[in-house]
Amino acid sequence: MNNKPIETERLLLRELWPSDDKDMFELDSNSEVHKYLGKNPVIHIEQSQELISMFRNQYQANGIGRWATIEKETGLFIGWSGLKFITEPENNRVDYHDIGYRFMPQFWGKGYATEATKACLKYAFEEINLTEIIGAANEENNASRRVFEKCGLQFVEQFMWQDLTCDWLSISKEYWLEINK
Repeated sequence: MNNKPIETERLLLRELWPSDDKDMFELDSNSEVHKYLGKNPVIHIEQSQELISMFRNQYQANGIGRWATIEKETGLFIGWSGLKFITEPENNRVDYHDIGYRFMPQFWGKGYATEATKACLKYAFEEINLTEIIGAANEENNASRRVFEKCGLQFVEQFMWQDLTCDWLSISKEYWLEINK
């Protein structure tokens, strides 16, 4: 990612910094946030620090990563959103770009996930010229699947992630350009 933040109408997407560790811990220690993620919230701030380090390594290695998502009006950290280059096998695929987000519950239902996802897709297809983006969501997480579909991702199939049945969705650059004329 370039060091310049991405701005939407209501959000600022920027690199995660080591100083975001307390906010990340608040996010990832929340059991409601982990409802569809295997119900395994973090219990030590060091886990959040390791996650930030992993995201920062993605910036260096791949030029992309998950970004801190800030509500512009208040300056509050609401969670993260962005891209990730997947190098471990998932759904029999490897070396692909995933889009995702994770927000604190008080920011759910406000359209922030859709707004952030649209900005990330625009960045992926217009700025760094990716050709396909994958999104995955727990089959029970209707809200996340709806966000992906509103942004143009289309259902491909279901797959098992750990012990959870998940939906695999994708969008090509060609289709994204067609629906964003």
